[in-house]
Amino acid sequence: MHPDPEPRVSIPPIASEKIVIERKIFFLDLKENQRGRFLKITEDVGGRRDTIMLPAEAFREFLDALERLVEFETKL
Repeated sequence: MHPDPEPRVSIPPIASEKIVIERKIFFLDLKENQRGRFLKITEDVGGRRDTIMLPAEAFREFLDALERLVEFETKL
């Protein structure tokens, strides 16, 4: 028998942003835990949520890639 996992404790965000586009809502929460800072990105579509966690060390690389894609898309 496996021991009960520790209950997840909700960490309050350091900073938050909310983006509403059509029927989608995106929540961007900057958080910190014992392993460091991270960005929690949650997409809510009609009550269904998907989340990714991005460690702070990857912020710049993620932003650079996003900027390249935005620039590429504007040229289409």
